[in-house]
Amino acid sequence: MNRMLLSDILSDTYNIIEAEDGEQAIAILQQHASEISIVVLDMVMPKVDGFGVLEAMNENRWIQFLPVVSISTESSPEFVERAYSLGVTDFINRPFDELIVIRRVSNTIKLYAKQRKLTNMVANEIFEKERNGSLMITILSHIVEFRNGESGMHVINIGTLTEILLNQISKKDDRYYLPYAERDLIVKASALHDIGKISIPEEVLNKPGKLTDEEFEAMKQHTVIGYQMLSDLGFQDEPLVKVSREITRWHHERYDGRGYPDGLKGDEIPLSAQIVSLADVYDALTSERVYKPAFSHEKAVQMILNGECGAFNPLLLECLVEAQEAIRQGLAQPNKTFNSYEDLKSIAPAIQDAETLDVTEYALDQLENEREKNHFLTEISRQLQFDYNKSLDLLHIPVWAAKRLGTSAQIKDPLHTEALANLISNDLVELLSKAIAETTPQEPLVRLDCAVTSNGEAYDCIIITKTVWSQEEEPIMVGVIGKIMQNNGDTTWLDAPFELSNSHTPIYIHNVTPTESR
Repeated sequence: MNRMLLSDILSDTYNIIEAEDGEQAIAILQQHASEISIVVLDMVMPKVDGFGVLEAMNENRWIQFLPVVSISTESSPEFVERAYSLGVTDFINRPFDELIVIRRVSNTIKLYAKQRKLTNMVANEIFEKERNGSLMITILSHIVEFRNGESGMHVINIGTLTEILLNQISKKDDRYYLPYAERDLIVKASALHDIGKISIPEEVLNKPGKLTDEEFEAMKQHTVIGYQMLSDLGFQDEPLVKVSREITRWHHERYDGRGYPDGLKGDEIPLSAQIVSLADVYDALTSERVYKPAFSHEKAVQMILNGECGAFNPLLLECLVEAQEAIRQGLAQPNKTFNSYEDLKSIAPAIQDAETLDVTEYALDQLENEREKNHFLTEISRQLQFDYNKSLDLLHIPVWAAKRLGTSAQIKDPLHTEALANLISNDLVELLSKAIAETTPQEPLVRLDCAVTSNGEAYDCIIITKTVWSQEEEPIMVGVIGKIMQNNGDTTWLDAPFELSNSHTPIYIHNVTPTESR
């Protein structure tokens, strides 16, 4: 009777799915939970009562996105407390008033719709920031691989293998369990494991035969050089920097203490470095190099288990064996250099569950973390990247470039600043400004050839900019981002605007003058 009455009250406004008892309600939720906007739950039902339905909703995590309004004559504190603890959103007491039912249901649906919209907005924003940060890490790592003569897949494979091994060991042993955020950080930092190789002579990096003792000692220095590069940065407390330093210095250490550069032994070696070390060895074995052919997966695993590549944590070796199928599948899939949108959607409910952070605070924390990551990546790229905010008339440049120009990293009214007047000629400013003014949201990119003089030597360079537009119906330009890089004569990379750094070396800018169009 109550079910029929409620259906009559709500059916004019909503599509109704009715369940005769708790068992049928759970069956309907299993099929249609994602399509349902609200559950109006009678707490007294045959077969399975309202508490049983709530317990099932918690077990299946439906309660995280589906509001429940309880219908009951019971109002004791114990009853109400239990219902709230299981996720009930609101109560309607019997006998109920038609207007109250309509308003309670309407308000609850609207509230949850707003929460879902905000969660999706946060997930979208984090997704974009994560993608940009991961992309920058990949670009930096590919610069090293380009010098090293490698295929470009090494960094991608290392990230895939690191993620698989981290997930496996976290499930296998509580001593090594890491939450998702820390595992994700290690995966990102793994891309920088060989960044120190940028300072190793190419004749050593790409020698097809066995290295001499002297050459091997030079090669081993890439761990110390990479560590020092990251140690010279000004934000050592950032988690990404800390983990990157661990990995760059110690990913050639071995569990028995026979690795380098410090001869660490056992769990003296950070877990991040242990895992990247194993991933690095596996990918080196299964990839073709100038000094060796590629081995099969089976051969590579057997060589590692036999100790032919040094000693590893026995627990990690068990993880390698247990995760073989995941490794085969992971390496066969396309590049996953950043979290997928579905990954972010899966962790978005944590936003609603957090007791100490509301959604806005969580979003701000995440965006601040991404800002720090981008700052870190910009500084170590040693290329002149810039970001102009039109409304503030404010130009951001890397700290290292600001020091060379004798100015601040944030420059107000940049076109009338003496430091930039010495950097860029008036003719080039006029040419670039005109080109930028002619861009549209559909065609935001500008490429400009120019000559750069550094310490008295001229370089052919390219300026690439992208205008940033508002999301309004009639978009307006809100800023410009860009980069100045050396042109080595190969311009095919311009067809892939998100890989601008792959085959260009960094330069230090002093003076820029326009050249003829090419």
